[in-house]
Amino acid sequence: MKVARTPRRASKRLAFGTMFDLDVDAKVGFLSRASAYPERPRRVEVIETHFSWVFLTEQHVYKLKKPLRGDSFDFTGIAARRHNAKGEVCLNRRLAGDIYLGVVPLTQEADGRLAITGNGAIVDWLVQMVRLPAGRMLDRCLADGSWRPADIRALGDRLARFYATAAPANEAPQRYLRRFAHECSASLREFAIIARPELQNAAARIVRRLRAFMRRRSNLLERRVRERRIIEGHGDLRPEHVWLGRPVRIIDCLELRRELRLLDPVDEIAFLAMECARLGAPQIERILFERYRLRTGDAPPQALVRFYKGVRALIRARIAICHLKDPDVRDPAKWLRRAADYLALAERESSELSREVRHEPASVRA
Repeated sequence: MKVARTPRRASKRLAFGTMFDLDVDAKVGFLSRASAYPERPRRVEVIETHFSWVFLTEQHVYKLKKPLRGDSFDFTGIAARRHNAKGEVCLNRRLAGDIYLGVVPLTQEADGRLAITGNGAIVDWLVQMVRLPAGRMLDRCLADGSWRPADIRALGDRLARFYATAAPANEAPQRYLRRFAHECSASLREFAIIARPELQNAAARIVRRLRAFMRRRSNLLERRVRERRIIEGHGDLRPEHVWLGRPVRIIDCLELRRELRLLDPVDEIAFLAMECARLGAPQIERILFERYRLRTGDAPPQALVRFYKGVRALIRARIAICHLKDPDVRDPAKWLRRAADYLALAERESSELSREVRHEPASVRA
């Protein structure tokens, strides 16, 4: 979730336990001014995310990585931030090649002034993108009802071509199963620490059903690995990352951890369909999977789709509830509502999944 915020002071400690660079306020302050940019925009919109500051002019988007350190990454050094920025550009060019222009330096000139692609010492790096018209982002189209089935067919075709041409990933069936077991356990831990009893109980019911499916239908998940269906996908395929132009562009992949991009395309499409349903368009799921089946010949069983949606909804609920850990969280009631909404989705999918498995013939489970 991206929110516009006033930049935090340099002395503010992040949730990750890392201090900002001493000059980070100067960087953010400079990039917040229209005079900083070669195109001389009329105004600059500043958005703060968990990992970056994003600066939007009329024509371009510039992204400055935060100097964070976490369990699996360390962006406290300029070289590491450059490496991450270059990786982001490379990965996102797979589905939005002409939008990701490259990585440009932020420099400090001899007189102490900052500049974009100046001649001075490099003090940081920026991802530069073309700014897409917001009105054609899928989340906006869902909100105002302007999307059309033809838009979703084009999106489905774009995704199917991407998945069909992606190289299969090296994955082991048991390791693949352990991923979902880990997500279930991690979700239970977070809800036990943070959430209200009714949310804890809902999460526990959902996890019981998902674990039962993994025990009884492990063959279905393992088969996806043996058929070499696992590929390196987008990793965060949500409506706010889809632009319904011509051609369709899909931005903001999950660049931080490769293992989170190694997935079943059915999982990724199910996630997008779930998010569209949450925003009021459940019919999009049918269109997306029709195009996927037509282009790839892969016809996944509904039980597999339900399982993936149940796990994804549980993860999104956990992400929402974890916002309450942030001492600077704004509107905690919003995140509680968001967690409850995702748990309701996970409850519905896992309940249907449990019913389907109970009533299916034994020969299907074999």
